Amino acid sequence: MHEHEARPDDGRSETQNERADRNWNELLQELRVTQTGTQILTGFLLTIPFQQRFNDLDAYQQDVYLVLVVLAVLATALFVAPVSLHRVLFGRRLKPELVTAGSRFARAGLVVLALVMAGSAMLIFDVVLSRRAGWTVGLSSILLLAVSWWLVPRLLAWQARA
Repeated sequence: MHEHEARPDDGRSETQNERADRNWNELLQELRVTQTGTQILTGFLLTIPFQQRFNDLDAYQQDVYLVLVVLAVLATALFVAPVSLHRVLFGRRLKPELVTAGSRFARAGLVVLALVMAGSAMLIFDVVLSRRAGWTVGLSSILLLAVSWWLVPRLLAWQARA
């Protein structure tokens, strides 16, 4: 069993296949939320160069923007990868492996999505207010996302074990 999978001693009487099916379905629910948001954010970023003010960005802002586009495409790829895995592994009785790999892609996608979100906020504040405001908001965003997406779940899990 991997840490991202449901515990076998959780009081459910399931076969390994039933547990794998349930874990896959729960992962799909999570991916539905993240895929949609990530694809919308990526689409938004892809339209920015076609705006009139894009040419007003300085070299630093353009570099940040291009890094954000690459990260957004990467996040989208990571969140969509489990679909491709499912297509290849479907029907081969590899559901536990599918769940494990899909979960790893989703975790990596969350890390990259956090960078895109914080970086986008940083760029907007840099353009609208100042470089210092951009860095402040970007770092604050990373901190907020790390606490809410990484620290709080681990604290809850730790409390549940105590």
